[in-house]
Amino acid sequence: MVVLVALVLALLSQAGCKVSLSKCTLSKPVPILHKYDQSGDLIIAGIISQVYIFSKNITFEKPPTSEFFDDQMFLTHTYQHVLALAFAAKEVNENPQILPNISLGFRIYNSHYSASWTYRASLELLSRQGKYVPNYKCERQNNLVAVIGGPSSNVCVHMATILCNYKVPQVIYASAPVLDHKTHAVFFHSMFPNGVLQYMGIARLLLHFSWTWIGVLSDDNDNAEKFVENELSVFTQSGICFDFVHVFPKMTFSSNIVQMVKKGGDTLQIINGSTANVMVMHGEIHTVALLRTLLYQAEFEDRPMQAKVWIMTAQMDFTSYPFQREWDLEFIHGALSFSVHSKELLGFRKFLQMRSPASETKDGFIKDFWKVAFECTLPLTAADEEEEEEICTGEEKLESLPGSVFETSMTGHSYSIYNAVYAVAHAVHAMYSSQLQPRRTADRVRPNLILQPWQLHHILRSVSFNNSAGESVSLNQNEEFKAGFDIINWVTFPNKSFHRVKVGQVKPKNSMDNGLAIHEGAIVWPASFDQSQPLSACNDNCPSGYSRTKKEGKPFCCYNCTRCPEGKISEHKDMDYCSQCPEDQYPNNNQDSCIPKIINFLSYGDTLGIILSTFALLFYFITALVLGIFIKHQDTPIVKANNRELTYILLTSLLLSFLCIFLFIGRPEKLMCLLRQSAFGTIFSLAISCIFAKTIMVVLAFMATKPGSKTRKWMGKRLTNSIVLSCFFIQTTICTVWLSTTPPFPDFDMYSTPGEIILQCNEGSVTMFYCLLSFMGFLAIISFTAAFLARKLPDSFNEAKFITFSMLVFCSVWLSFVPSYMSTKGKYMVAVEIFSILASSAGLLIFIFSPKCYIILLRPELNKRRQMISQQHFLKN
Repeated sequence: MVVLVALVLALLSQAGCKVSLSKCTLSKPVPILHKYDQSGDLIIAGIISQVYIFSKNITFEKPPTSEFFDDQMFLTHTYQHVLALAFAAKEVNENPQILPNISLGFRIYNSHYSASWTYRASLELLSRQGKYVPNYKCERQNNLVAVIGGPSSNVCVHMATILCNYKVPQVIYASAPVLDHKTHAVFFHSMFPNGVLQYMGIARLLLHFSWTWIGVLSDDNDNAEKFVENELSVFTQSGICFDFVHVFPKMTFSSNIVQMVKKGGDTLQIINGSTANVMVMHGEIHTVALLRTLLYQAEFEDRPMQAKVWIMTAQMDFTSYPFQREWDLEFIHGALSFSVHSKELLGFRKFLQMRSPASETKDGFIKDFWKVAFECTLPLTAADEEEEEEICTGEEKLESLPGSVFETSMTGHSYSIYNAVYAVAHAVHAMYSSQLQPRRTADRVRPNLILQPWQLHHILRSVSFNNSAGESVSLNQNEEFKAGFDIINWVTFPNKSFHRVKVGQVKPKNSMDNGLAIHEGAIVWPASFDQSQPLSACNDNCPSGYSRTKKEGKPFCCYNCTRCPEGKISEHKDMDYCSQCPEDQYPNNNQDSCIPKIINFLSYGDTLGIILSTFALLFYFITALVLGIFIKHQDTPIVKANNRELTYILLTSLLLSFLCIFLFIGRPEKLMCLLRQSAFGTIFSLAISCIFAKTIMVVLAFMATKPGSKTRKWMGKRLTNSIVLSCFFIQTTICTVWLSTTPPFPDFDMYSTPGEIILQCNEGSVTMFYCLLSFMGFLAIISFTAAFLARKLPDSFNEAKFITFSMLVFCSVWLSFVPSYMSTKGKYMVAVEIFSILASSAGLLIFIFSPKCYIILLRPELNKRRQMISQQHFLKN
């Protein structure tokens, strides 16, 4: 039960009040429990949150007394803030170059993380020393010149309520508070760097490690509300989205323990249920102690917690309640935190080593600190303690304490306090230097010590100096410290100590190397990640070759991975869009890069090119052989029949048709493209016109044998020559018009075949090409029709039936050519046309001339006039 009560009490970090109207009498106020005074001509005050007081619910029914405070929690780490202020004042007083003949004193008050105690301390600063009469001071000494406030932004807000009325300079080392009155801002001078720079640095850090899916935890105060409303947009604009944005349980009075425990359990459930491995925590200096308590609550309730990487803002620092001393520090191992840039100061550790309760009688913090830090009782108070505790010897050393209790290395907050004291000292020195008139005497002149605090404002705005660490200290136009942030990696050890390792830095905007610098190799990750960089994304990254598509109802960081469409690629992970390859490249199989396309055309080196050219040569030589045979036997009846000249023209055109195939094979050039289709069209038209003339001659020869027929006068070369020349002329005219208007040209086809650039002849005008084919088809059809009708005429030398078969093959080939030609691409389109030329030409050669060659070569006895006449007579009977 005791552990549970201690656990619940740790959830309290602020005190509030519920007001009940009641009559109360004026009495002496409750004294401030912890303060540290050192007299001087000029006073720098410090209102610092050091000891946390848990209070009961105040009803205002009777004057406040110490019995209203249940317990005090001394946060031992923040005692360094007190010592940093005292150390800076000591150095200023020892430095003859700053404020000569003037002593600098200080008053340090504990705000107890409470608005009421902050008001109480602020009012006491406006009173005589030792007399609580606000607004009444008649001392020449202890002249208040400035107040240093922090580390909580609430402390700054509360002290501004009173001190701004007196225009007292307030140098704060917390982040810029959210002020109800904008006029208060002119009295603030911040030793905390620009907050936007920090949030941009966090966003860059998240993006550096590709952490796009995070959880956000923040305190329940105005500063955290401003962070959620205004600063989280920096993360969203950078492509980072949130699994959750949750507020820590708000601390009220000790009477609300049950509600706080319940809210703490809800927070634990949200953290543990998150799929994000990275948690960004925005809080105040005590927030780490609160988080530690929540995680211990999970352990107490036997609720296992998943390991997370904690990213903490610079407003936070390691603090610990006394009852947390023996708790495990594993939760912070591998965490990353932002810290105000700081350096070790020469002499600070030695100053700490000299501290002891016996020598520092004016230090109102040291006795309670000593008691809590060293777990002993001071001799003066041992008699009052009921519990048996070890007696402090006074010889204990601060450097012997583990880091979980007290750190001897200067923290970022302490460094800011140190700089704040020096900034005020330099401002006062500058003001007095301007007032003093040089005198030609050896005596030192003591300046007029009557100083009004408001006189320092304009000097503080422009103050600039180098501190003892050699670093420049100045404020920007927004009254903010010109500095960046250090990125700290926390490494813990089994002996309850830890080490802050600087692994990076965020440079201020006006520096030469503005931006994030991070040393990944120096980072130690939480143990559960096996020293590998943790991943924190809503889902796995989309690999290259895929693009992201949004999941409905989910944040923009959650997406599906969709394969890139055909012809597109994505070269990197998590691409929003797939991109098209350049025209001369195509995607590889994984669609993650582009490969140069291969230039392709039907060449003599291709298997298909070799086969087609071989057949073309074979049929060319066969045709030449046939022509030779016919020339040799030109006086025989079978050659002389059916117009010998037409036969020679037909064979010659077939020779040329086989040769024109070579215009289609090889790399397309300008001349080849011009001659290819026109040569093919005119040669074939010449061949078909010869066949058509032959067919007409067969029909006319039969009709001329009838008695009284007038067709005899049409017999002869005039008719056949007219037919051949007219058909040839028409086709030549079509080709001439084509070549003179839209001639074919070499062209690249980038898209028809994936992975290839097809080098081909662009026909220029598809219409003219099909006109050429149409005229050729027209000749073929009428030739086929005429031959078909004349196939059974009683003539021993009737070629009509052979022409019928040849034209049937010809028409079949070219009718199938059109769909085949349109459905193929690249070199196969050219191959289809070559095959059609070969097949149709071979068909004409075989079906027309093979029977005649058979008679000429194998049956020469049939190639006689007498034999032909007897056959004709036999047929007539």
